[in-house]
Amino acid sequence: MSFLLRYLEIIKTFCIKKPWLSGFLAVVVIIAGFYLYRNFTKTPEMNYVTVARGTVSQVVSVTGKVKPAQTVDLSFEKIGKIIAVYHGVGEHVYQGEALAAISTADISAQLDGAMATVKAEQAKLDELKSGTRAEDIYVSQVDVDSATSDVINDIKSSYVYTDDAIRNKVDQFMSNPKSSNPQINFVLSDNQLKNDIEAGRLAMEGMLVAWNSSVSKISASQDVVSYANEAKTNLRSVQSYLDKIAFAVNGLSVSSTLTQTTIDGYKSAIATGRTNVTSALSTLTSASETLISNKSKLALKQAGSVPEKILAQEAALDAAKANVANLESQLAKSVVYSPIGGVVVKQDSKVGEIASPSAVLMSVISDAQYEVEANVPESDIAKIKTGNKAEITLDAYGSDVIFTATVSKIDPAETIVDGVATYKTTFNFDKNDSRIKSGMTANTDVEGERKDNVLFVPGRTITTKDKIKTVTIFDGENTSEVVITTGIRGSNGDVEVLSGLKEGDRVKTK
Repeated sequence: MSFLLRYLEIIKTFCIKKPWLSGFLAVVVIIAGFYLYRNFTKTPEMNYVTVARGTVSQVVSVTGKVKPAQTVDLSFEKIGKIIAVYHGVGEHVYQGEALAAISTADISAQLDGAMATVKAEQAKLDELKSGTRAEDIYVSQVDVDSATSDVINDIKSSYVYTDDAIRNKVDQFMSNPKSSNPQINFVLSDNQLKNDIEAGRLAMEGMLVAWNSSVSKISASQDVVSYANEAKTNLRSVQSYLDKIAFAVNGLSVSSTLTQTTIDGYKSAIATGRTNVTSALSTLTSASETLISNKSKLALKQAGSVPEKILAQEAALDAAKANVANLESQLAKSVVYSPIGGVVVKQDSKVGEIASPSAVLMSVISDAQYEVEANVPESDIAKIKTGNKAEITLDAYGSDVIFTATVSKIDPAETIVDGVATYKTTFNFDKNDSRIKSGMTANTDVEGERKDNVLFVPGRTITTKDKIKTVTIFDGENTSEVVITTGIRGSNGDVEVLSGLKEGDRVKTK
C-alpha cells in the first residue's frame, strides 16, 4: 500500500506543474505501478507432473531386408552333358518338378545289362529250387534254340535297318559318303555340327563294314549273346548319330538350292530311319534277354542243384539287384528336381555344356513364406527375445500399411557392421501376403519388455548422483527430495518407479 501512495504523490506533484499532461501521465504511472506491484507480490508458478499408473514399454526400431523363408541352391550330383533345361529364371515350379537333366546314355546301357543279369540270376535260382527233370531239360533246350534263332534274325534285321538308315536315307544329301572325306550337300551355320556329322559318317562306314563281316559269320553254335551285345552297341551309336542328323535337317529352311519338297523329303527319310533303328534296338534287347534267361534255365537244369549252390545263387542274385539299385540311383541323379515350391531365381544350366557337381547352377526361393533379416545393435539386443511381436512397414507401400511379425531367431554370434557389434535377428511375417516381395526394405518396430499398470514418471524429472536416483516432490507449498528405485525405461522416456513414490504425488519437472 505504501508503494501505491508514493506513486500517487508523484502524480499529484506532476499534475500541478503540467496540468495539460496530467491526465495522460496519471494513467501511465498508475498502470506501471500496478504491474510492478503485481510482480513483486506474485507467488512463483510450480511446474510438476502427477505420478500415475500406466504402461511402460521398450520399442527397438531397425531396418532390414525381406528375404524368402527358404532358399535352395542346386547342382548336379554327377558330371555330365546337359541335355535339357525345363525352367528358366522367373518361372514358378512345384515341389518335385524337374529343373534340368544331363545325358544318361551310358548309365541306361549299363542298367539294361544289369536288369538282364537280375533276370538271369533269378531264373537260375528258380531252377535250382525247383529241381530238374529230363523233360524240363528238353523243353529248356528248345526254348534256347528258339531264342537263339530269334536273336540271330534280329541281329541281321538290325544290320539291314542300320545300313538303310545310313547308306540310303542319310547318304541322299552326302557327297562321297563312303570315302575318307564325306561332305554334306547343304549349308549349315553351325560348323561344329557340320564337322560332327561328316566325321560321324566316316565312323559309320567303318562300323557298317566291320558289322557286315561279323553278321556273315554268325551261327547258332557260336556265342550269339556277344554278337547281340555288339549289335546293340552299334544301334545306340547310330541312334546318337541320327539324332544329330535330325537336328540339322529340322533346322533347314528354303533357299536357292533347297526347296521345301526336298527338305520335307530329308525330314521324312531321317524320321523313318530313326524309328526303324529304335524299334530294332528294342526288339533285339528283348530277344537277347530272353535268350540269356533261357540259357540260364537250361544250365541250371543240366547241372542239378544242391543247398550250397542255392545259397551261392541267392548271393549272386542279391549282388545283381544291388548293382541295379546303384545304377538306378545314378540315373536319378541325372535330373535335378526342386525340393520346394517356389520361383526360379537362378538358372545357369545351358544345353550342351558339361555340368560339374561342385557348381551351383540353379536356385529356387519359396513362395509361401517370407521373413525379414535385420542387424540389431548391441545396445538394443538385450531388450528383445524370440517370440516378441513386431510391426513392419515396407518402403514400397508407405508407413500406413502395417504388417505384423514375430521374432523367430536371434543369432548368438555378433556381426560387425561399421565397427559396431550387431546381432542378426529374423522376423517371420504372421500372415502370407502377395504384396510382400523378396528384397524389399523393411522398417521394423519390435516391442521388447513391457509392463502394464505400473507407476512411472518422465525421465527428465529424475536426478542421478553417485548412482542414487532422486526426484523433487511438492507437499503443499513446500518441496522435498525423495530417493526412488526405478525399473525399465520406455522408448518414449518414461521410467518405471518401483519404490519411493505413490500414485498422485506431484513431481517437479526440470
